[in-house]
Amino acid sequence: MHPSLLSGFVLGFSLILAIGAQNAFVLRQGLRRQHVLPIVLTCAASDALLIAAGVLGFGTLAVQLPWFEPVMRFGGAAFLLWYGTRSLIAAWKGGEALLSEEGETAERALWPVLATVLALTWLNPHVYLDTVVLLGSISSQDPDPLVFGIGAVIASFTFFFSLGYGASLLAPVFARPRAWQVLDVIVGLTMWAIAAKLVLL
Repeated sequence: MHPSLLSGFVLGFSLILAIGAQNAFVLRQGLRRQHVLPIVLTCAASDALLIAAGVLGFGTLAVQLPWFEPVMRFGGAAFLLWYGTRSLIAAWKGGEALLSEEGETAERALWPVLATVLALTWLNPHVYLDTVVLLGSISSQDPDPLVFGIGAVIASFTFFFSLGYGASLLAPVFARPRAWQVLDVIVGLTMWAIAAKLVLL
């Protein structure tokens, strides 16, 4: 494998590996087996655009706009607080579960789901700081920045497809309502923690 391709893959994979707002949402939809392909494609394509922006040098543009970071930071925090609260309310109410082999919980419309995943992706300032600025600056030091970027894009597609479709392996566990409540609490607290971190930066 080309060294730059491998370097880009490893860095790209490590940047998106941690459980965050976007990953938690992909995991949840993967468990529900609802709109998995559009969701993982949206996440991976968004990541690819951000990686391309970083590799092409737009990370320096973001640094030169002093208003960009606080707007994204507080806007993202507000959205994460709302989404986290919604998850915790769902955990409190309970009652959700994956039904047996043929049944599953009520199908949600595609467009609201895509709107949510787009918001979780593009309203998260860490996406810009990590993917555009950090990955972009590291790629500029690589002997072959373009191949480095391609490696990072491959990592993104690999991760999101693995997360979205691999989540179904946990379906037997989430046949129980209590498991969904635990997941909703984890997701809600994760969203709140990220929001607090953004506000306290």
